[in-house]
Amino acid sequence: MTEYKVKIKGTGMFVPEKVLTNDDLSKMVDTNDEWIFERTGIRQRRISNTEAGEFPSDMAYHATLQALKEANLEPNDIDMILFGSVTPDYKLPNTAVILQQKLGITNQCAALDIAAACSGFVYGVNMAQAMVRTGMQKNVLVVGSEMLSTEVNWEDRGTCILFGDGCGVAIIGRGEEGEESDILATHLGADGTGKEFFDQPIGGAVHPLTAEHLEEKTHYMQMKGREMFKVATRTLAQNARTVLEKANLKLEDVDWLVPHQANVRIIETTGKLLGIDPEKVIVNIDKYANTSAATVPMAFHEAIQDGRIKRGDIVLFDAFGAGLTTGATLLRY
Repeated sequence: MTEYKVKIKGTGMFVPEKVLTNDDLSKMVDTNDEWIFERTGIRQRRISNTEAGEFPSDMAYHATLQALKEANLEPNDIDMILFGSVTPDYKLPNTAVILQQKLGITNQCAALDIAAACSGFVYGVNMAQAMVRTGMQKNVLVVGSEMLSTEVNWEDRGTCILFGDGCGVAIIGRGEEGEESDILATHLGADGTGKEFFDQPIGGAVHPLTAEHLEEKTHYMQMKGREMFKVATRTLAQNARTVLEKANLKLEDVDWLVPHQANVRIIETTGKLLGIDPEKVIVNIDKYANTSAATVPMAFHEAIQDGRIKRGDIVLFDAFGAGLTTGATLLRY
């Protein structure tokens, strides 16, 4: 079977216009900018305007237009859409098909939602590369788009300070002969024994949403922060070692680490465990907070746009999420 090189042909991002700062939050719950920043590295986050067309599929639409332009492709060049999100537009149909329609794609490409929480985009990239490498698809659109502001209890200072809305996308396609861009190694995994560390048990088939849940506000996301911190740092470090070993490369070969932006302390601790130069780590959590599946593609896109990440650089995506899901991608951009 012919195997093809796999290239990230284009990226894009979109964030809502509304900015919610830590000072703004201090007027809503008992907190302040210094307390939040010291513990999380977050200064502000973006909040979707539901009246201005900033739902997950809308954000993905605008981000995808950027990626298509960068890749010099048309919407109908997309053979598959993988949409990572825990905040889909609707329960049914999936948001990938809604995005397909909004983009005007008429080729009836496959469209799938991925509910892997904060690992959703990395799951999508790794699935897409397998499709492209084996020749099953030529161009796959991978999306991470979240509207977490609808799932946060804005009276709970332990969680509301952490999350924001936003979207990042990448087009994973077949590399041309002679190009050096390629995905070098991938890793995906999960450990269901930690599923209670970060969950939202109300609203599914087991516990359908009721008026009582709404009144008691038990239907929002809930997290055990200390447990998540411990498993996150250990998992991210192991992810990196796994893909480096698969690619027969060393950490010194990596030009840029793009980790999930959950908490700056997690990012810093992971960096220390790996022994990587902090200057090689892409961090933008201060501006956008935790946008779940969107954090990695947003950070990646920004670093490309500002000139830090260049063609030929070796980049490591590293993510973990509720589930507990985990994934990493080592690539030459």
